[in-house]
Amino acid sequence: MGDLKSALPVVLDLTGRLVAVFGGGPVTGRRLRAFLDEGAVVRLVSPWVCEEVQDLLAEHPERVTWLQRDYAGPADLEGAWLVHTATGDPDVDTAISSDSHALRVWCVDATDSRATAASIPARTHVITPDGAVTVAVHGGGDPLLATTVRDGIDLALRNGGLDLRRHRTRGAGWVALVGGGPGDDGLLTVRGHELLASADVVVVDRLAPRGVVSRLPASVRIIDVGKTTGHHPVPQDRINAILVEEAERGHAVVRLKGGDPYVLGRGGEERLACEAHGIPVEVVPGVTSAVSVPAAAGIPLTHRGVAKAFTVVSGHEQIPTLPPGSDHTLVLLMGVSTLRASANALVAEGRSANCPVAIIERGYLPTQRVTIGTLADIADLALFRGVESPAVVVVGDVVRLAHDDLPQRTMTSSPGASTSTTSPTALTSTRTGV
Repeated sequence: MGDLKSALPVVLDLTGRLVAVFGGGPVTGRRLRAFLDEGAVVRLVSPWVCEEVQDLLAEHPERVTWLQRDYAGPADLEGAWLVHTATGDPDVDTAISSDSHALRVWCVDATDSRATAASIPARTHVITPDGAVTVAVHGGGDPLLATTVRDGIDLALRNGGLDLRRHRTRGAGWVALVGGGPGDDGLLTVRGHELLASADVVVVDRLAPRGVVSRLPASVRIIDVGKTTGHHPVPQDRINAILVEEAERGHAVVRLKGGDPYVLGRGGEERLACEAHGIPVEVVPGVTSAVSVPAAAGIPLTHRGVAKAFTVVSGHEQIPTLPPGSDHTLVLLMGVSTLRASANALVAEGRSANCPVAIIERGYLPTQRVTIGTLADIADLALFRGVESPAVVVVGDVVRLAHDDLPQRTMTSSPGASTSTTSPTALTSTRTGV
């Protein structure tokens, strides 16, 4: 066999070509899937097959012929463009490899990575905004080295470590609406990182993960359109126009939002505005703060025997009519400034004044703080502590499931008021890590 350290990587088009495959175990399963994904027609020879191979046989009956027996000699190689053997029997694999060599057909012997005449490198497939990229790594007969290098390149492509912008050809622009999650850099999706790695322009919200933004190359133009309570320096119509203008200039544009673009994020409006101008739009969901921020405090929105449904509303909107029981969880986003009115409205609709309430500020950030009270006193507690946005308000019995390290309160039963046996500051929990 040749010296694999100086092997020449070759890309093969297997579409419609016959590949002879021997063996029915998990290695065959992985390679069989790869051959089928590349459009090959497969002749499989093995007395038995594992479950993964069985599934592939059922999925592709028109392209896989299974000869349920052992290798019967060179006749089994007839017509093949490529041979793959992984029978697990060294003598059989050697015979298949030798017969293939005599017929001048390349044979991949998966049981002997250092002696095989042909090998399949460690591969990964990454979809970038400008096209698909296949990365193949050959480790000179060392599969562990090859997979380690492959994984490193794959990670660099997905998180922006390899800057693809400098290699782009200027063409039609595009827009991606990317949900950045609750603010922690680690909760941005892999697809979000991939798109940022190709962006020319990033249009950011105030609650977008700023650590990710700060690490973007200097060549990427950042447009900050962040809004705060009562202060909208860039109105939504202008944001829509910015996305359209930048894409029409041929730029790759990422609209990076906090949470999810389609959960009180006006992502639908932005998508429609772009599509009205013929601009392609991709929407990447994010981890919405409505669900993730309560989880950071140990509060599930549903819990067996406690709550089986929840509703998410904006604090700027009128509180909807909801089941009055505290077993229906209510999540208020952007609800700090209207907290007192919301609490009063819920009590007026039939919820108990003692219904538990939690306010989680700056969820998943090192400065996360949780304040726990009831509908009767949460507005006063929030005012006393200086609670500020961004914060998520949770109303319902699930609040009692908050992390054990959050101090618990003892409430009085006097109508319209309640007191605590602990100092006000003891009702606050500061988060020190994820």
